[in-house]
Amino acid sequence: MDDILLIQNLHVSYHGKEVLRNISFSTKKGEIVGIIGPNGAGKSTLLKSLLHLIPKDKGEINIAGKSIQEMREKIAYVPQRSTIDWDFPITVIDTVLIGTYPKLGLFKRPKKREREWAYECLKKVGMKEYSQRQIGELSGGQQQRVFVARALAQNPELFFLDEPFVGIDVTSEETIINILREQRDEGKTVFIVHHDLSKAGAYFDELLLLNKELIKYGSVHEVCRPEIISKAYHGQLSFLEEMGMTIS
Repeated sequence: MDDILLIQNLHVSYHGKEVLRNISFSTKKGEIVGIIGPNGAGKSTLLKSLLHLIPKDKGEINIAGKSIQEMREKIAYVPQRSTIDWDFPITVIDTVLIGTYPKLGLFKRPKKREREWAYECLKKVGMKEYSQRQIGELSGGQQQRVFVARALAQNPELFFLDEPFVGIDVTSEETIINILREQRDEGKTVFIVHHDLSKAGAYFDELLLLNKELIKYGSVHEVCRPEIISKAYHGQLSFLEEMGMTIS
């Protein structure tokens, strides 16, 4: 079976108010999927519900033919930077080492092999020289690169990133997207919540266009058409010119 993720009839509510309704789609291995849509469309909610970080009302979530609980060790999640306590006293290397914990099992501590692997992941994101710094001392882009290194340390099959490019520098953004492309080329699958439609053609293989319900799922060229995008943005066509320049 080529499908790594299969979602059927997913419904999610907050305090009795429906946020997502009747979401169904499937994704094949080795794709970078952009989750796009206007503010309040439910993009982050979709990601969190797929990871069972928030409860669903109903629906099926199937990962490589298994449940999320069975696949937990093979999934890496990078949350929004705004949700992270950057004042927590932890070094860069110890942050990345956390990514090795799921495969270690209960009550086991990282040893030399895990530490060497963590340094290798930091090297991939260009942050090895900062390994002994406190995470709160870094710039926004550096912090995000460290969290991507932590995700790499898990050696997952799926990556879920929630707005990873918000508030970071261009160099860090380029570093991160290039690393995710490398993961894709190795057969990993990447989901990215993203708001900048102008980057869609350059960053993603597939797009999931959302506004509380699934508007369209498919290739960038299938989704990024004015008549499709306008359904999600309710006729707010100011995005379309910029997007069309990038994707045409």
